[in-house]
This record gives sequence, C-alpha cells and structure tokens, in this order.
Amino acid sequence: MMEFEYWWLITIPLIFGMGWLAARLDLRQLLHESRELPRSYFKGLNFLVNEQSDQAIDAFIEVVRLDPETIELHFALGNLFRKRGETDRAIRMHLNLYQRSDLEPAQREHALYELGQDYMKAGLLDRAEQSFSALNDSRHARDAQLALLEIYQREHDWNKAIAAAQQLQHTHGINQAGLLAHFYCEQAQEALQRQQWENAEALLTQALSVCPHHVRASMLQGELKQQQGQTRAAAEIWSTLAHQHPEFLPLIARRYYAAMQAQGRAAEAETRLRAYLEKRPSHDILLTLFDTAQEAHGAAAALTLLQQELRRAPTLQAFNRLLGMQLENATGDERAMLESIKHLIHRHARQMERYTCQACGFKAREFYWQCPGCAHWDSYAPQRQEETE
Repeated sequence: MMEFEYWWLITIPLIFGMGWLAARLDLRQLLHESRELPRSYFKGLNFLVNEQSDQAIDAFIEVVRLDPETIELHFALGNLFRKRGETDRAIRMHLNLYQRSDLEPAQREHALYELGQDYMKAGLLDRAEQSFSALNDSRHARDAQLALLEIYQREHDWNKAIAAAQQLQHTHGINQAGLLAHFYCEQAQEALQRQQWENAEALLTQALSVCPHHVRASMLQGELKQQQGQTRAAAEIWSTLAHQHPEFLPLIARRYYAAMQAQGRAAEAETRLRAYLEKRPSHDILLTLFDTAQEAHGAAAALTLLQQELRRAPTLQAFNRLLGMQLENATGDERAMLESIKHLIHRHARQMERYTCQACGFKAREFYWQCPGCAHWDSYAPQRQEETE
C-alpha cells in the first residue's frame, strides 16, 4: 500500500492560492486599463452598434483629441469619413497618419493604401495612381494593383490596363484572360474606326491568343473582314460564331445574313435565324427575317411571318410592326384608331427593347460589353428585356 505524502497538504493549497492571486491581478489590470480608456470610446462603440454613424464619428473624434496615439482608431475614423462621402476629411486623417514619423513601416503602407482609396473616391485618379504605384513591394501589392487596374479602365488607358492585368496574372495568379481580351478589343475598335486594318487585325489576334473563344473579338474580326470587302471570310466568321455561340446571334443577325447572302448562302442563313426564333423570341432576328421576306417575297410573306410569330410568341415589338403594316392600308376613322393604338404600343415597346445589366440592373437601349452603370464586363445578356421575361 502506497504511503501518504504529507507535503501534498501544503502544495495543493499553495497552487490554488497562487491561481486566485493571478486572477485577481489580471482583473485589476483589466479594470485599470478600461478606466484609462476615454468614456467617448465606449460611447462611439455603442453608436456604431446602433448604426448611428454621425454620433459615432463625433465620439471617436473626441477620443482622438484626448489620445492622439490611437493609430487604429485613426484608421477606423478615416474609413468612416470615406464611407460617408466626406473624402476631404478622410484624406486629411490618412495623410496625417502617413506623415507621422513614429509610424511603423507596415502602418505607413496601410495609411498610403487607405489614402489611395480616399483619392479614388474623391475622383483624384492621378493622386490615387501615385499612392497605389508606391505599394508594389508591400503586403498591399495585390489590392493596390487591382485598384490601379480599375483606375486605368476609368481613364480608358488600355495600354496601362493591359500591363496591370498581366502583372496581376503573372505575379498574383489572378486569371485576367477575359479582361485582357476586352482591352485588346477596345484598342481594335478604335483602330477600326480609323480604318487601320493591320493594327486592328494584330490586336484582335492578341485578344484571341489570350482568350481563344472570346465572342467580342470574333465579332470584331467579322466586322473587320466585312469592312475590307472580304465577304467570304466575314461569312465564315459569322457562321462559326452563330454555331458556337447562338445566344449572340441577335447581335449579328443583320450582318450575318448580309454576308451569307453575298456568298449565295441566304437560304442557309435564313434557316439558322428561323431555328433560333423557334426556340426563343428575338426582336432583332424577327426584324431581319421580316425585312428579308419583304424584299424577297413581298409584303404578304412578311405579314404572314409576323402573324405566325405573334401566335407563337407574342411580343410588343412584333405587334407594333404589325400595326405599322395595317396602317399603310387604313383610312378614315380606322386609321385614326390604329394610329392611337400604335402610339401607345410603341411607347411601351421601347421600354421593353432595353438590355439589362445582370450585376446592377442598369438598363440601356444599346448593348454594352462593359456596363456604364457599374463598370462590370460581360454583365449584359444579348437578349432584350421583353425576350427574357
């Protein structure tokens, strides 16, 4: 049998006593530190919890006034100013931090990054670019490069945008293939407008090399061949595009049909357009088929096409076009009534002809590759509003 060791009678109470003493000391330290914090700090936290940002800012300003060493609170206050749209106050707050001599390197980089965000919010893009460019070797390098990419897109400086996207892809592993293709397409579009065919061709080749199935680049290639008078090459590009990306056929319907018709392949183009129309309504494809039917077979054939489409998939645009045809032969009171109905239908049909951004809901009559509202790329569906509802 194991003998009882009496020294445990002394050790156990001693251990409990030391633990109780340590807890008391920690509690006293905590109470001491909390008493040292200004009351305004807790008031500010309370206001933030209750989403009262104005009062929270006033309380934190009082804390900063009483204790200028509260660096993290300076950052928080500057960000609150920026979110409220008070960019001048945010800039002053972060600039004062950046210029402090006692700041650690990591804190100085943080202050410079926040300052760049302030400048961007204020629209001072040149100053924002300077701030972010100075952070290439910092822990904020990735976010700073993303901000620079946004700045270059806003300024339509596509050369710098390409360089920024390439750096993000190579250095930070962020796939930028789609964006790079769009940037090359933007430059190619400008070259097409100036009729610089060789430059446009080279840029589109670069776009397709970074993103081989880029729809916009292929569409611009077809447009380039069409402008150069190379109808056979244009027809092949449109045909391939219509086969690989049929959802974009409404955007190229008229050009596709014209190029195919020039090659004696009008029947093939018409068959493809009709097949699309049987699957889903499309104002652009319907109008293309309507015009070609009227040109090739006369008004009666075009009218039959409209009536069939209205029975199968009625749309305001198709009904508006039908009323236009009926007006041509109407007289007297019947004409006046049809004109009133057509005016009403036309007004509502125009509202439904718009394209809608899937990211922000911005509506536009023109199709955009980059939304004018939120600057997202590829956020517009190639179908109009009425065709997607």
